[in-house]
Amino acid sequence: MKFIRIILSPIMPIYYLVTWLRNYLYNLGVKSSKSYDLPVICVGNLSTGGTGKTPMIEYLIRLLKDEKSLATLSRGYKRRTEGFVLADKNASADSIGDEPYQFFRKFEGIQVAVDTNRQNGIEQLITSDNKPEVILLDDAYQHRKVKAGFNILLTAYNNLYYKDMVLPTGNLREPRSGAKRADVILVTKCPKTISDAEKNEIAGKLKLKSHQNAFFSHIDYAEEVISYKTKLVLDTLPKFTLVTGIANAKPLVDFLASKGLKFDHLEYNDHYNFKASDIETLASKSLIITTEKDYVRLSVNERLKNILFYLPIQIKINQPEAFNTLVTSFISQKN
Repeated sequence: MKFIRIILSPIMPIYYLVTWLRNYLYNLGVKSSKSYDLPVICVGNLSTGGTGKTPMIEYLIRLLKDEKSLATLSRGYKRRTEGFVLADKNASADSIGDEPYQFFRKFEGIQVAVDTNRQNGIEQLITSDNKPEVILLDDAYQHRKVKAGFNILLTAYNNLYYKDMVLPTGNLREPRSGAKRADVILVTKCPKTISDAEKNEIAGKLKLKSHQNAFFSHIDYAEEVISYKTKLVLDTLPKFTLVTGIANAKPLVDFLASKGLKFDHLEYNDHYNFKASDIETLASKSLIITTEKDYVRLSVNERLKNILFYLPIQIKINQPEAFNTLVTSFISQKN
């Protein structure tokens, strides 16, 4: 991969210029963005995946679902449908994508929709008989045709955007200057032991604007793994096979290793579509632990149901009261 990036490095200035010019035209109003009367909250990043968008959306759902009627709107990456789809009892990872399906099966009482065209998706939601009070946009930071009222930009502790470059030399989808559109910059996947001094150092390098706030978070892993019918205590697991199809499995691998657990690791690409040969390999294992996102795709296979478990995670934010107040205050101002 590094060799390929070196070969493609001459393209980087072109990519930088194109994405910078696109943002510049949106900022000038030459290219139009549409805003909405109801609260629209966007969760996204500058880099290509692996920053924790799904746990962040779930955090917002938990924060708001008891007070507001919610809808999530995602692209529905690698789904086998087209256009606008609103999840119903027939929904699956194939019809709406793995992450939206995870939201749908996990949280009752919210609407889960997918549409590559976020403008159309929002229009479909707000003109329906069940119009939501708040819309959460998943991975839409670069979707400038929609002007979200509140932007939460995620950047992973081990790959901070201010240390990175645009594609194809680096991992950034757009220049670092795009961060100024954010209302909140959340540094994700931090060590639990991160010091206040290091937080201050990182916050200084983020070069926050006057309208921005920075927060830090870590991943909180559950003490049990879950299958469709039972739970097992994590610390008592025998040797197992870890199966991951996510952008960055290292934090999970490091966590399991720190617990002294014994496991083999089968690592696949992000949003990997498991083939029949993969299922054949996995079915020969005695115990499989996977991520919740992978579980929603793998658990449909009857051969795996009795050996397949997932490890739940949640995002834990430092100063959660301050973060929550920013979100709820924005919603109150829009309502």
